[in-house]
Amino acid sequence: MSKELVENQVQSLLDKLSQLKKEIGKVIVGQEAIVEEILVAMLAGGHCLLEGVPGLAKTLMVRTLSQALDLSFRRIQFTPDLMPTDILGTEILEEDHTTGRRFFKFNKGPLFANIVLADEINRTPPKTQSALLEAMQEFEITYGGQTYPLDRPFFILATQNPIEQAGTYPLPEAQLDRFLLYIRIGYPTAEEETAILSHTTGTKRPVVNAVLGGSEIKELQGLVREVSISDDLIKYVAELIRATRPDMTSHGYVKEWVRWGAGPRAGQALILTAKARALFQQRYAVVAEDLHTMALPVLRHRVLLNFKAEAENIHADDVTRHLLKAIGRPGGLLR
Repeated sequence: MSKELVENQVQSLLDKLSQLKKEIGKVIVGQEAIVEEILVAMLAGGHCLLEGVPGLAKTLMVRTLSQALDLSFRRIQFTPDLMPTDILGTEILEEDHTTGRRFFKFNKGPLFANIVLADEINRTPPKTQSALLEAMQEFEITYGGQTYPLDRPFFILATQNPIEQAGTYPLPEAQLDRFLLYIRIGYPTAEEETAILSHTTGTKRPVVNAVLGGSEIKELQGLVREVSISDDLIKYVAELIRATRPDMTSHGYVKEWVRWGAGPRAGQALILTAKARALFQQRYAVVAEDLHTMALPVLRHRVLLNFKAEAENIHADDVTRHLLKAIGRPGGLLR
């Protein structure tokens, strides 16, 4: 295959990414940065945790994404009585009518889909939350001593409500770390809210067309790994991640407010998502803007604050912003 043909195929895939965002925009008004972060996580092959108060179209956003992709989609409503087998699947007893022999057959649960919406994940007990861990990390599940691979691409989008505490089970840090990005959704602007009210209270229903299929998404995920990043920028990422750890950092701000810093997985996530963002913007090399844009959703759930910080209303984003300003930039490489 000629180089020109390969370049044309790559450009065609990148053009479809732009079209994908437009299709989602038919339904979702505003929230462009949020949509881009979700798509970046998908290209990087990771999972997203979406947090926002009720009514901000978290579920609609995920459902619209599934419509714009030619992939299987399942929604799981997490509730306090949901059991692990309700999402993984279970064995059922069947009978061969020819021989009369009985046997157990594994009946796959809703987790066996390309895109899984885990709605209100913090409303289900830890036993069921932890059933997702193997699927999120290994892209497979084990039941009855047998391993079942999940279809690829596999993408979990979990939502949670930050304002309700009664009847909720906060996700443990180990499971939070499995989410590539922790995305916070805020209120729309005045103009966006007016547009939302106009578009959602009439009879017109936009048609969302499928733009990308599974094989194309896997190609794009492979291209993400090929995006280049300089050694100096990798060192910059390592310095940033290590600076979040109170026992290693020289930054007094971190020592004062942080209980535990980010682990190596945070650095991997930051580089991968920066590569995905660069590709999304049709660039083949990472620049500082990519790293700085993705730092907040990457570190938001990986920098754990102490009780003093919570009392003073200091957030993980504040720590990240402080470090981005404080750490020196490699000359000529960041912009």
